[in-house]
Amino acid sequence: MILVKLEDGRCRSCGGQLRIFNADDCSLEVECVSDECLDAYKVEPDAFADGGITYWPQAMVEFGHERGV
Repeated sequence: MILVKLEDGRCRSCGGQLRIFNADDCSLEVECVSDECLDAYKVEPDAFADGGITYWPQAMVEFGHERGV
């Protein structure tokens, strides 16, 4: 699980904190950590205004997608 910093992005439904729970070559899957919301959806790798260089590479490694694993 990778938590998204609130200053980088928030849940589009409730404004709560997001966590990344999966990734692939073209998207990150996120869900709200709020028990009242739990909204989940896909976003682009650069959805958090980081140019795709912070969260997406970390998610690819964490979820076993590095070098075709």
